[in-house]
Amino acid sequence: MRNPVAVTLLLASIVMNDVAAAQTSTPQITITPATAQNVITGSPKRFTGSVRVQSLFDPTEPSRTSGGAVTFQPGARSAWHTHPLGQILIVTDGVGWIRQWGGPVQVIRKGDVVWIPPGIKHWHGATPTTAMTHIAVQESINGVAVNWLEQVTNEQYQLNK
Repeated sequence: MRNPVAVTLLLASIVMNDVAAAQTSTPQITITPATAQNVITGSPKRFTGSVRVQSLFDPTEPSRTSGGAVTFQPGARSAWHTHPLGQILIVTDGVGWIRQWGGPVQVIRKGDVVWIPPGIKHWHGATPTTAMTHIAVQESINGVAVNWLEQVTNEQYQLNK
């Protein structure tokens, strides 16, 4: 007959391994401290002027959603671009402009929420005299959340009156 203490220890080990396996396969809430979020200067290939981009979150399977906080100093703006599944902008500070290809420049202010439909060519940024910060949320297809295009010219960056 086996040693009862050894059998008990073996059973306890099996139960603990099963609990550990169950815990590691159960999704967990994740908190990313602000100090761990990547902040970069906006690339001159994608932006004009002084722009700060803070990655807030990347897609986590099965989600395709990512988000970032973007701060545009006065006169700064993105290049023309599109999003395969659209984009939501939440203006958190300041006053900015947004323009859809072929349309007028529109004013966006703190508290405004902007929906940009999939495939719409557009740009957004600060006004010439005020900074603007927004949170951008978008989904990706095959790892692509944005298609960058040409720079916005000074003529395109004007408030139509």
